[in-house]
Amino acid sequence: MKRPGHSSRQRERTELTRALLIQSAEKIFARDGFEAAKLEEIAADAGYTRGAFYANFKNKEDLFFALLEREVSSRIEKVRSKMDKFHDPAAKLRALRAFLLDMCLDRRWSLLALEFKLFAVRHPEVKARLAAMNRRFAASRASVLHNVMEGLGRHLPASANAVGMSLSALSNGLTLEHMLDRTVMPEDDVKKIMANFFDSLTG
Repeated sequence: MKRPGHSSRQRERTELTRALLIQSAEKIFARDGFEAAKLEEIAADAGYTRGAFYANFKNKEDLFFALLEREVSSRIEKVRSKMDKFHDPAAKLRALRAFLLDMCLDRRWSLLALEFKLFAVRHPEVKARLAAMNRRFAASRASVLHNVMEGLGRHLPASANAVGMSLSALSNGLTLEHMLDRTVMPEDDVKKIMANFFDSLTG
């Protein structure tokens, strides 16, 4: 018979193992790329064996989805927290704008997201799972945007989903060009273009 606290401690250990594997995966994926990253190296970096990896994740794709879930959920929570500090809709919009501009040059994450999307579109099962997750996160992001625009009495030129996705796509694309050649796409210009695009969409 298990002791009362045994299940709780086991759950805590499992959660810690998963968290450390995800943390190591982000580092190895960013360094080597998603497809080149080796499971053994991710597990070793986290202080575990390959067996511990498979006790927590089915495969490398499953691990990336866990990383994606953590990253996007964290971003949505952060932007909601920043906007909740204000009651005035115009101030909320400024907070959202500032957050997006701060995030638009996250080079490591932009590169990972773009690489995994390219991988997903070539693998139907991964594509279906990523599309489903994308829709869920897009709905949360669209809700934030819709509520602030409603508070301002303004209308978006397209659906909140499409506007949110456009902002994300432009940010990733500009960041990629910035990483390729900073003389052609300097950081200041990335932010100016993102700011102007955001302003044109939100009125």
